[in-house]
Amino acid sequence: MAHLRGAEKRRYVAEMFARISPRYDLMNSLMTGGMHHRWKRTTARLTAQGLCGTALDIATGTGDLAFALSERPGITAAVGVDLLPEMIALAEAKAAAGNRHGAKANFIVGDALRLPFADGTFCCATAGFSLRNMVDVSAAVNEMARVVSPGGRVTTLELTPMPAGWRATLGRVYFHKVVPLLGELVAGDRSAYTYLPSSVDYFLTADGLAEAFRAAGLTNVGYRRLGMGAVAIHYGEKPGR
Repeated sequence: MAHLRGAEKRRYVAEMFARISPRYDLMNSLMTGGMHHRWKRTTARLTAQGLCGTALDIATGTGDLAFALSERPGITAAVGVDLLPEMIALAEAKAAAGNRHGAKANFIVGDALRLPFADGTFCCATAGFSLRNMVDVSAAVNEMARVVSPGGRVTTLELTPMPAGWRATLGRVYFHKVVPLLGELVAGDRSAYTYLPSSVDYFLTADGLAEAFRAAGLTNVGYRRLGMGAVAIHYGEKPGR
């Protein structure tokens, strides 16, 4: 199903994430050995460094990256947007629990490809482990760039095809054999956790995503790899301040 495009992909992905939402956080921790929390904190730190104002996290899921942004110095509030009410409900439940600076993080249902915000609304914008599930990656990056003010920053945290070598070989075995088995045992959904690793095979390379950032008008574009090269943080700045 990772090969799907357009409306068919949008429908499949929405139904899949709604289905796995109750076990979403647990599976993320199991698949990454808990490292996804550190990666999100690193992304938030890089994104918000030297900036002041409100931050945006698109396709926020259960809100972890939005919470991490809200905890950075200079960030007065964070807004998390997700297409699925099921994910937004889980993020709001975390905020209501009172242990994640919930007062500074707010969540709304919305489409990352048609963000309901004016140009230049935010000091920065992020997307965590979500771009490869978008039907139009360039449109998502363009929308993030549009709603960020001049001088602001756009970042993404995403699984990425690994450079050839023994790490890539081990990674493919893990993602294509172990992860679907975990999905079946823990989430009761092998098909979803077969799609998610396979989606990386159809996604842009790290250099290709950097080009999408530049095409959106961002400058000082770069990326750093994490997780033995399987994860990349991409970053760029909106010119014109």
